[in-house]
Amino acid sequence: MKQVQTDERELAQGGGSGAIAKQHAKGRLTARERLKVLLDPGTEFLEFGVYAAFEMYQEWGGAPAAGVITGVGKICGRDFMIIANDATVKAGSFFPMTAKKVIRAQSIALENHIPTIYLVDSAGIFLPLQEDVFPDTDDFGRVFYNNAVMSARGIPQITAIMGSCVAGGAYLPVMCDKLLMTEGSGLYLAGPALVRAAIGQKISSEELGGAEVHASISGTIDFKEKDDPSCIERIRQLVDKTGTRPRAPFARVESADPLFDREEVYGIFARDPQEEYDTREIIARIVDHSEFTEYKAEYGQTLIAAYARIGGFSVGIVANQKTHIREKKGKRFEFGGVLYTESANKAARFIMDCNQNLIPLIFLHDVNGFMVGRDAEYSGIIKAGAKMVNVVSNSVVPKITVILGGSFGAGHYAMCGKAYGPRFIYAWPTARYAVMGGDQAAGTLVDIKLKQLERSGKVLSDAEKRELYDSVKQTYDHQTDPRYGAARLWVDKIIDPAKTREVLIRSLELASLNAEIPKFSIGMLQT
Repeated sequence: MKQVQTDERELAQGGGSGAIAKQHAKGRLTARERLKVLLDPGTEFLEFGVYAAFEMYQEWGGAPAAGVITGVGKICGRDFMIIANDATVKAGSFFPMTAKKVIRAQSIALENHIPTIYLVDSAGIFLPLQEDVFPDTDDFGRVFYNNAVMSARGIPQITAIMGSCVAGGAYLPVMCDKLLMTEGSGLYLAGPALVRAAIGQKISSEELGGAEVHASISGTIDFKEKDDPSCIERIRQLVDKTGTRPRAPFARVESADPLFDREEVYGIFARDPQEEYDTREIIARIVDHSEFTEYKAEYGQTLIAAYARIGGFSVGIVANQKTHIREKKGKRFEFGGVLYTESANKAARFIMDCNQNLIPLIFLHDVNGFMVGRDAEYSGIIKAGAKMVNVVSNSVVPKITVILGGSFGAGHYAMCGKAYGPRFIYAWPTARYAVMGGDQAAGTLVDIKLKQLERSGKVLSDAEKRELYDSVKQTYDHQTDPRYGAARLWVDKIIDPAKTREVLIRSLELASLNAEIPKFSIGMLQT
């Protein structure tokens, strides 16, 4: 966790002290300084995508946090998604991961009906990488599509232009409910240089698309503000007048702390995937009163399904049990962290029950995957796995995922991985996930490589085989690091294990902002 905290402090510096000084020289605050003024004093900002683009784009000097800050904070006591361009990172240009990070923030806002504020200070698409930013469904244009959809669904959006807003990016603010602009900022489809090149017209930035032009001539903006502080104060005034909508019908009572110290999870959790630990002890340090009611406790014991409360919210917990199940009373030995036919069937029925009764779902991952082999196939493991995947896919109550340790193969899918629409997905620093574990993957890839070499007549010595194995495993292990996944937005945030309860409560509060719960239905299930 110390490494994560160190990384986050460095990433918070954006483009560095020189770029920050240049921003201040323009009479503007940095993105993080703007957030500090905008958010209610003493409240916490739940930031998403801190690691976005981590160790990527090095040939261009990097793009810390993908050049944009996203997260949820309190403004006048209300929750808002904030999307703020960081002009200290390549003038706030959109790299491929910048677009994806903005879209992920909008998706969270859409799913949870969270009002959204955009603080725009961007030079537009990073042109050297335009082919990876411009055309696809998860690229730059999707941002404006989401603007339109959010507006149609009644999700308030406010934009403040506090610097550059150029080319296609100019559509974003105009598609929002309210539009503010500071003096000295620019809003136009083409800047002065491009206008001159295209039509030969010589014009200054202010004459072309300054705040005065859009306030008094084009009528594009709603409020012209002198500077950043006055603009932010205006945003707070507008937020203070905004009404509220009904919340979701999830059961909630007064919150109660767990009976056990949350920091004890550090000693309970086993980082070594070969070691056992009782996941119930982790759950007891997350849920209210440390109380939970297990569903089918004696059946499918490599998976825990339980009803509990977190922050007063009624929740259904689906968690991998890492304790091996020893043979007894005719039952076979079962490996902890593995999904067997019985545990998959139990999970599917439990998830359906939670949907039937409007109970949000919490998934806690430490899964090696589904069981393989003759006995597993004879028991119908594929049918059971498909059933679990089906109900997870069609679940309509909020799903929140936390990856504690391993999350491998189809087990990642069945336990509501990123592709299965969790409202939020978090990871502990101990998380590792991929198609399979590093040892198995390295062994498989080396075997394939050796056969290729043998066909060409080359035979490796034992030392060369070990060197090849170590090289492959090192690469694979690097790619299973949660920071690698967070850089690609496979997780929203790497969290401190001891703060899991706080993050889950905050996430449940946000999920409850969306009162629309569709009818639960599933397709064909093999029995």
